[in-house]
Amino acid sequence: MKNKIVAALLAFVGGFFGLHKFYLREPGAGVFYIFLSIMTSRVFPVSSILGVIDGLRYLMMPPSEFDRKFNNLSRRPVSRSRRPKRERYRDKTTRDVRKVRTRSNPFKKSGLRKYKDFDIEEAIEDFQKAIKVDPNDVSIYFNLACSYSLLENKEQTFKYLELAVAKGLADQERILTHDDLAFIRIQPEFQDFKTGGFRLKVNPESPVAIESNQEKPMDDILLAQLNRLMELRKKGVLTEQEFLRERKKVLAR
Repeated sequence: MKNKIVAALLAFVGGFFGLHKFYLREPGAGVFYIFLSIMTSRVFPVSSILGVIDGLRYLMMPPSEFDRKFNNLSRRPVSRSRRPKRERYRDKTTRDVRKVRTRSNPFKKSGLRKYKDFDIEEAIEDFQKAIKVDPNDVSIYFNLACSYSLLENKEQTFKYLELAVAKGLADQERILTHDDLAFIRIQPEFQDFKTGGFRLKVNPESPVAIESNQEKPMDDILLAQLNRLMELRKKGVLTEQEFLRERKKVLAR
């Protein structure tokens, strides 16, 4: 590391030969001073005067400027100890959220592949397995409905269309336009299925059907009351919870 006092002294004493330039690692300038001293020694000691001027300039120069020019300290590297450490780990909550990923469903992927290859029966098997992995995936129910429609199995098609809607199928217009559901749309029950909010009037899983399969036969009045409750639920007059509560009251009589 060069010292400006030393550089100034060399400029005063040996400026004639450019010693201060060699000290400051400017050999080109030092050679120039030697050449200038040889050329002007008999006439006028120009290099000596230049050396004195350089010496005075070094003494008057602020230390920071001297260091910047001759010690390359204009940009001192920041100590590693002073650098702000990057966080190695994110917030625990963020890590936990990242770990929560959608469960991979290989059966859905294989089912779609077989469905596109028109291997419908094996596609149905994979879709049934996919439901066990993710029972809330609406697209699986819709794909099952399309598969059964291609096999012209209207009971299963209606069943899985109803389940898809119940699970929250957003684009219900697909039921009316999808090519693979063309078979089910020409069935006589489809219009009632559509107007009923994509629910069948005669549903094997409906409360009326369940009660009709019981060993104790229903009388006509009780059956009429239950049917009336069903109609009110379909029209939106009764919510699902209200329907179940009223049905329980009717059956308890």
